[in-house]
Amino acid sequence: MAAAGNRIRLDLNSPEFRDVFFRLEADALKQVVESLRRLRDLDWNSLYRHKGFRWEAIEHLKAANGAKVYSLRLSQRIRAVAFRDGDFLRLVSLHPDHDSAYER
Repeated sequence: MAAAGNRIRLDLNSPEFRDVFFRLEADALKQVVESLRRLRDLDWNSLYRHKGFRWEAIEHLKAANGAKVYSLRLSQRIRAVAFRDGDFLRLVSLHPDHDSAYER
């Protein structure tokens, strides 16, 4: 577990993310919440090296602040699109259709 000051801070306030999050069925919701808990306990270097989250750059997308946008695996079926903003991982969208994370 990472030291408190080095942990990833999650921002789940994107309306697009929340819209899908609140419509997930119970099993999928449980898996996503567990993944978010694991993310919260990591530091950034651990996330970059973590094999299970499969952190991947989406080269054709940029965040509003110019940051690179990434896809990460939250369950076997579900990916999230996010970007790093300082200590925050800002989750932009959630994709139950795994491949749709790359179609923006």
